[in-house]
Amino acid sequence: MGSSDSKLNFRKAVIQLTTKTQPVEATDDAFWDQFWADTATSVQDVFALVPAAEIRAVREESPSNLATLCYKAVEKLVQGAESGCHSEKEKQIVLNCSRLLTRVLPYIFEDPDWRGFFWSTVPGAGRGGQGEEDDENARPLAESLLLAIADLLFCPDFTVQSHRRSTVDSAEDVHSLDSCEYIWEAGVGFAHSPQPNYIHDMNRMELLKLLLTCFSEAMYLPPAPESGSTNPWVHFFCSTENRHALPLFTSLLNTVCAYDPVGYGIPYNHLLFSDYREPLVEEAAQVLIVTLDHDSASSASPTVDGTTTGTAMDDADPPGPENLFVNYLSRIHREEDFQFILKGIARLLSNPLLQTYLPNSTKKIQFHQELLVLFWKLCDFNKKFLFFVLKSSDVLDILVPILFFLNDARADQSRVGLMHIGVFILLLLSGERNFGVRLNKPYSVRVPMDIPVFTGTHADLLIVVFHKIITSGHQRLQPLFDCLLTIVVNVSPYLKSLSMVTANKLLHLLEAFSTTWFLFSAAQNHHLVFFLLEVFNNIIQYQFDGNSNLVYAIIRKRSVFHQLANLPTDPPTIHKALQRRRRTPEPLSRTGSQEGTSMEGSRPAAPAEPGTLKTSLVATPGIDKLTEKSQVSEDGTLRSLEPEPQQSSEDGSPAKGEPSQAWREQRRPSSSSASGQWSPTPEWVLSWKSKLPLQTIMRLLQVLVPQVEKICIDKGLTDESEILRFLQHGTLVGLLPVPHPILIRKYQANSGTAMWFRTYMWGVIYLRNVDPPVWYDTDVKLFEIQRV
Repeated sequence: MGSSDSKLNFRKAVIQLTTKTQPVEATDDAFWDQFWADTATSVQDVFALVPAAEIRAVREESPSNLATLCYKAVEKLVQGAESGCHSEKEKQIVLNCSRLLTRVLPYIFEDPDWRGFFWSTVPGAGRGGQGEEDDENARPLAESLLLAIADLLFCPDFTVQSHRRSTVDSAEDVHSLDSCEYIWEAGVGFAHSPQPNYIHDMNRMELLKLLLTCFSEAMYLPPAPESGSTNPWVHFFCSTENRHALPLFTSLLNTVCAYDPVGYGIPYNHLLFSDYREPLVEEAAQVLIVTLDHDSASSASPTVDGTTTGTAMDDADPPGPENLFVNYLSRIHREEDFQFILKGIARLLSNPLLQTYLPNSTKKIQFHQELLVLFWKLCDFNKKFLFFVLKSSDVLDILVPILFFLNDARADQSRVGLMHIGVFILLLLSGERNFGVRLNKPYSVRVPMDIPVFTGTHADLLIVVFHKIITSGHQRLQPLFDCLLTIVVNVSPYLKSLSMVTANKLLHLLEAFSTTWFLFSAAQNHHLVFFLLEVFNNIIQYQFDGNSNLVYAIIRKRSVFHQLANLPTDPPTIHKALQRRRRTPEPLSRTGSQEGTSMEGSRPAAPAEPGTLKTSLVATPGIDKLTEKSQVSEDGTLRSLEPEPQQSSEDGSPAKGEPSQAWREQRRPSSSSASGQWSPTPEWVLSWKSKLPLQTIMRLLQVLVPQVEKICIDKGLTDESEILRFLQHGTLVGLLPVPHPILIRKYQANSGTAMWFRTYMWGVIYLRNVDPPVWYDTDVKLFEIQRV
C-alpha cells in the first residue's frame, strides 16, 4: 500500500476514534488494527495526524476509547516482545504502536485523573506471560509496557545483530536469550564492537524515545523537594524486575562514550553523508541521565512513595541503592573502564571547541548539557571515578570545555542552567586537593575564547574566565558569584604562579566588591570580599615564592586594602553610599575593566536570539547549604568542621570571620532586591568589619612597600621588571603571622540540589526534543516555559 494511502487510512481511524462517543469493544480488531497494522507512517506523521486537541477530546468525551487504545497498543508491544518480531509486519506493528504511545502518553500524564491509569491492572494484560504464577495476569499496564520495551531493545534482527548463522533455528528464543551477549557497543565490561547497522539504530531510537516519554511523568508534577520524589516508571525499570537492566545500562553508557562525531577523520565528511548514530547517542544520553535521577543525599535509606514497596530482602543496607542503574554506575572500578568513559566524555565535550578552529569541518554535537549531567552523576555516585579523573592532567580535558561553555553562555539568559551545572561541577572538583595541583599545568592549547590574551597556566584561564563572567555576564548570574569565588578559594593554596593579567583581574574584583555602595546594598555582599581576602591570604602564606605578580599587584592597589580597613560605619556615610547606588545599579561596570585584546578567532558571547524558549529553574541553595567546611591537616587529610553556632544570624554577619550565616537572609533572585526590606546599620557594618582577615596583607605591605619605594627612589625606577625581580627574591619568612589552616568548602549533596538537577535535566530534554515535539504544548508543571 502506498504511504499516502496508509496515511489517509490512519487519519480516518483517528477521526473515527474522536467522533465515536460509544465505547469500541477491545475485541473489535478490525477497528483497532487500523492504527498499526497496515500503516507505514513515520513518527513525524503520527504527530501530524494525531493533533493535540483530538487526543484531549477523546480523553474528556470517550475515556474508555482512549483507555482501550493504550491497552491494545501495549498488548501489541508485549506480543511483539514475546514472539521476537520475526516478520516485517510484526516489526512495523511494534514501531507504529511505540510512535502512537509516544504521542499519547504526555496527554495522559497532564491529567491528574488519568495519571494512575497505567498503574492499574487491565483484564488479561499479562496474557502470554510465562504463566509461572497466577498473579502474572495482574501486572499493571506500565510494568507490562516497560518490560516489553526492555525485551524489544535486545531483539535479534530488530534492534541487535542476530548471532544465529543457520536459518533453520533462526527463532532465537527470547526467554533463553542472554542479552549480555548483545550489548550494543564495546566499552565498559564488553569487548566486542558489533557491526554498525542503520536500521537497528533507528529502531532502538524509537523505543528509547518511548521509554523517555514513559519516564517523563515527572514533568507533570510540580517541583517538591520534600516528596520522596521517586519516579515510579524509573523505579520499576531500574529494578531487579527488569532482567535486561545490566546490558541496557552498559549499552547506553558505551554507546555514548564510544561515539566519535569526527567519523573517519576526514574533515567535512558529515556534509557528505548523514551521521545516523548521533540521534541514537543523544537519546541514549537522555535516557541514561533520567534513570540516574536519584537523590544521593537521601540514598542512605531509599524510600519509595506509595506506588510500590521496597523489596530489600534483609534489614541490612542493600549493596547500594535499589536503583540498579545507580548501583552499576557506582560499582565501576577498573582503570581501563574509567579511561574509556573519561576519554569519551572529554572527546564529546571538546567537539564544539574544535568546531571553532575549522568552522564546519567536524560535525558539531548539541548534547553537551546532557554530557555534563552524566559527568556530574559519575563523579557524585562513584568516588573512585572522581579520584581517577583528578589523578592525571586528563581532568583539564574536562575543565577547558566547561570554561569555554561558561564563557560562551554568560550573556545568554536562556543558558543560565548550563552556567549553573558547569559551576557545580567545578565546585565539586575544587573540593579535592589534586584539582588545585593540576591547575598549575601551562595552558598552551589556544581555544578561541573571548577573553584577554595571557601566558600562564590553567589556573590563569579559570580565574580570567570567572572574572569575565562576573564583570560581563547578565544579572541573573549574581547568585553564582559566591560559588565562583568559593572555587577560587578552594584551589588558591595550591597555585604556584599567577600571571600578571590574572593578578590584576583578582584585584579588580576586590576593588569592585569593596566599594561602599556595593558593600552596603545587600545583606550578604560583604562575603565576596571575605572570599577574595581568603584567596590572597592563602597564596601569600602557602605560595609566596612563585607569586611575585600577585604581590606586586597588591602593592600597587594597596589603597583598596587601606580603604577596607578604614571603612566608614556612620549613618550619614552609609546613607550617602546607598544614594550613589541608585544612580549606578550595575555593581561592576563602574570600574570598567581594562580589557586587553581578545584571543584570535574568538567571537563575543551573544545574548539569546529573541523568541528563544527557556525553561524556568528552581532556586539553588546558598553556598552554606551547598558546601561543608573541612580543614586540611598537616598530613593533607581533611577534617570536617562542625557548623558554627548561629550566633549572629539576626544581623547578617558571619561568625568568626567566615562567610557562612548571612546567605540565608538574602537568597532572592537578584541580590539588589533587598533594599525595600533590609537596610544596613552601623552595628551591622561593625560586626563584620572587625572580622575582615586583613592582618597578613597589612603586614606584607608594611614590610615591602618601603623596600619597593626605596628601590624606585634609589634607581629612579619606573621599570616593573626590576621590582618584580626584587620581589621574586624577597622572602617574608618570620615576618608574617603564623599561617592559618587551609579551609576547603567541599560540595555536599542535599535535596535542594537534587531538585535543581531534576528541573534542569527535564528542561533540557523538553527543549531538545523538537522533532517530533514530544512535550510541546502539553501542560507541564515541573518548570515554566518562557520566551526570551
